[in-house]
Amino acid sequence: MARSIHLTGTERTFEDSEIIVSKTDLKGRLTYVNRVFVRISGYGEGELLGAPHSIIRHPDMPRCVFKLLWDRIASGHEIFAYVINRSKNGDHYWVLAHVTPSYDGAGEIVGYHSNRRTADRRTLETTIIPLYRSLLAEEDRHDDRKQGMQAAFNQLADQLKTRGVTYDEWIFSL
Repeated sequence: MARSIHLTGTERTFEDSEIIVSKTDLKGRLTYVNRVFVRISGYGEGELLGAPHSIIRHPDMPRCVFKLLWDRIASGHEIFAYVINRSKNGDHYWVLAHVTPSYDGAGEIVGYHSNRRTADRRTLETTIIPLYRSLLAEEDRHDDRKQGMQAAFNQLADQLKTRGVTYDEWIFSL
């Protein structure tokens, strides 16, 4: 999605007891959304079902984090990730997403399932937002979007290596 999308700068929130739930097919097209997703996103259920999950992609979300997410779930692994999403009207909302593959009876991946909870404000301010700004800056330094995404992905991998932790260990330490 282009960064020229209207943004209001207004953050939407939801209750700690609420969970945003969605399911997608293998291509990332929405096949299920719960009422919390509909309410927070500002889209109607009919607008969401069949649409790409990226309909809520916020331009401040580094593409390299989505690369990590897709690499993990496509290979059959779950992932936890902090994500900033964009509502239909340009508001934004932060989540801690847990994304897992969905399997059929034969053990084949047939889609993906995501549960999203409220994100810890202190973790966002001290760690996630500064990191995402740095990753976005690296992505933007490259004329070629794929090269930029890969460079930022490598930057994240280098930071984890320097800390001596895996991505999962780092996320769970926050």
